[in-house]
Amino acid sequence: MVRKRLGLPRFRDMNLPFEERARHIISLLSLDEKISQLTYESPAIKRLGIPEYNWWNECLHGVGRAGLATVFPQAIGLASTFDPDLIQRVATAISDEGRAKHHMHEARGDRGIYKGLTYWSPNINIFRDPRWGRGHETYGECPYLTARMGVAFVKGLQGDDARYLKSVATPKHFAVHSGPEKGRNSFDVVPSVQDLFATYLPAFRDTVIESKPFSVMGAYNRLNGVPCCANDFLLNKTLRDKWGFEGYTVSDCGAISHMHNHHRVTKDAAESSAMAVKNGLDLCCGGDFLSLREAVERRLLTEQDIDRSLSRLLHARLRLGQFDPPGNVKYTQTKYELLDSPKHRKLAAQTARKSLVLLKNEKNLLPLKKTLKRIAVIGPNADAREVMLGNYSGTPPYIITPLDGIRAKVGRRTQVDYVLGTKHLPSRGAWLGKEDRGFAEAVKAAELADVVVLCLGLSPAIEGEEGDAMNSDAGGDRTRIELPDIQEKLIDAVAGTGTPVVTVLISGSAVSTGAAKNTSAVIQQFYPGQEGGSALADVLFGDHNPSGRLPVTFYNATSDLPPFTEYSMDNRTYRYFGGSALYPFGFGLSYTRFAYSHLTGATKRDARGQSVVIKFTVKNRGKMTGDEIAQVYVEHLEVKFRKPKKQLVGVRRVRLRPGQSKRVRMVLRSSDLAIVDPEGNSLAADGRVRITVAGSQNDRRSLALGGAQGVRADIDCGPCLK
Repeated sequence: MVRKRLGLPRFRDMNLPFEERARHIISLLSLDEKISQLTYESPAIKRLGIPEYNWWNECLHGVGRAGLATVFPQAIGLASTFDPDLIQRVATAISDEGRAKHHMHEARGDRGIYKGLTYWSPNINIFRDPRWGRGHETYGECPYLTARMGVAFVKGLQGDDARYLKSVATPKHFAVHSGPEKGRNSFDVVPSVQDLFATYLPAFRDTVIESKPFSVMGAYNRLNGVPCCANDFLLNKTLRDKWGFEGYTVSDCGAISHMHNHHRVTKDAAESSAMAVKNGLDLCCGGDFLSLREAVERRLLTEQDIDRSLSRLLHARLRLGQFDPPGNVKYTQTKYELLDSPKHRKLAAQTARKSLVLLKNEKNLLPLKKTLKRIAVIGPNADAREVMLGNYSGTPPYIITPLDGIRAKVGRRTQVDYVLGTKHLPSRGAWLGKEDRGFAEAVKAAELADVVVLCLGLSPAIEGEEGDAMNSDAGGDRTRIELPDIQEKLIDAVAGTGTPVVTVLISGSAVSTGAAKNTSAVIQQFYPGQEGGSALADVLFGDHNPSGRLPVTFYNATSDLPPFTEYSMDNRTYRYFGGSALYPFGFGLSYTRFAYSHLTGATKRDARGQSVVIKFTVKNRGKMTGDEIAQVYVEHLEVKFRKPKKQLVGVRRVRLRPGQSKRVRMVLRSSDLAIVDPEGNSLAADGRVRITVAGSQNDRRSLALGGAQGVRADIDCGPCLK
């Protein structure tokens, strides 16, 4: 008989600690009932009044796959804002909508997939190679920027209540996962120790320590021969012992079955499941954990091992308020009317505008005048609604394409002609005719126009997760980074008319295009969400001054890259690339001009240790109000071992009116200035360090603290990674 206090079962007694309540539930369950709760489709335990729960939900850039939801820019677009505060506001809006949708479904007895409060986002893997199809789910190639975005997103999702979680965030995929998609179920990643601790783990470390997500998802691949979802080094020694993680871990879907079917490190489901649970995994996306009874009977693990994982899962449900009266949980009061609210529409538009990156603007072609008589909008992404969304999206209330946005902006006073020109890729099948059969109409439209807006790029059908990107030749990945040849030819044909051309590249990754050199302006728009077209029009016609920055390096050609399957960071990303980039990481233009001056630095000691405080002045010397993205980089000048060329360690968005100046103060932590040696040790920045501040890493306006000789930075290392 269940012992009661205040007329309630003990696990429903809100006066008891969550841990004790979880232990009491476990004491009431049979082994089979316990095992049933370790799968993502956890059935109800009716005799205790515990409802069923489906742990799988998505919210990468809006509540996903569950009907109506505001769709914000794809994660890579969120990163291009370089604005963690904005991303936390976006995540707050997403969790508002998630709570509202959850309680609406719950009231109607719908507890199925994508209806819960445990979200498998954000993706904080490092986008090490532009060929990776899932790269647009990430925050780019920089460990520092990825960490700042990850921390902000998790905080926005989980809320600020001292007792209850608004939702559960799940940073993924832990760890060292970034393609190839085609072999992800069996691939063994063997990075150098230095790359592991300097590149692949820092974003997870900072996100876990600073924002305290209550869940982490393991990766499909092996790390040094051990599957990540059963990796004691990752899940126990690093995540829990070093970083103090207190939540639960979950497998990527099917990852447990891959251990015996593809990795072949175990013989069957029982052995795989036992290995995973004993090494720190708590929840299985898939059905393999149902074999845990057999594993217990074979003495591959004990019932106490199962209790440990179940305790963590029940703790999460308790902290979400699932066993408490709704009136006691403030988040249950979230109104459904927040979905498609004016507030969220406005935030989606603001984020889309800030995510847009201006890469080229010869002869100040942009912004365009609204008095133009005729505009030609051409290309496969000019009116492609699905391209606006990216993957893992919900169903937005509307989608504004570039064509929609331009037409709405200029109204009836300007004629806007739309021509497809070509599809993203050459058509397959001779019966369809020549691949350039739409060029003639495109050229004619360009000849008649005052300006051409040429919308090109990729789509989620070309780059994405294995099985989703149907037009990929590599299981979701790309084999080359160049713009498809057919689109390159379209640029040449349209630019050949002599009409000024604005090239708009819409994609989730870096695209190399040689033909765009013949166009006057280039804009990069990462899959921008429901307001993408309006954001583009605002920038094209000067109602918004562009301020986005590239979160990835744009290389000149595929030949610049090492083999895709090589996980060494040599010659990859801005931190190690030895060549000349087409557009460097952190790059982005504005319609106004900013200047930097008076950079100073001083060492400071407080309760958290030593840090470096830098101050500098930013001035708007142009004629238009705008946002400058001040970026701080560090270079270690005396280190003899392999090291990054530069490392981003600080970002600040500064909004200035024409002629206005602001003095900016930034604190660089000792860990920001530390360096990882070949053995994976995080060392104090002992020696000359050059700190540069500018609008991008290779900015000619940059200021260097200490000049070419650098400055001494003999400070103690903060929280070390290893």
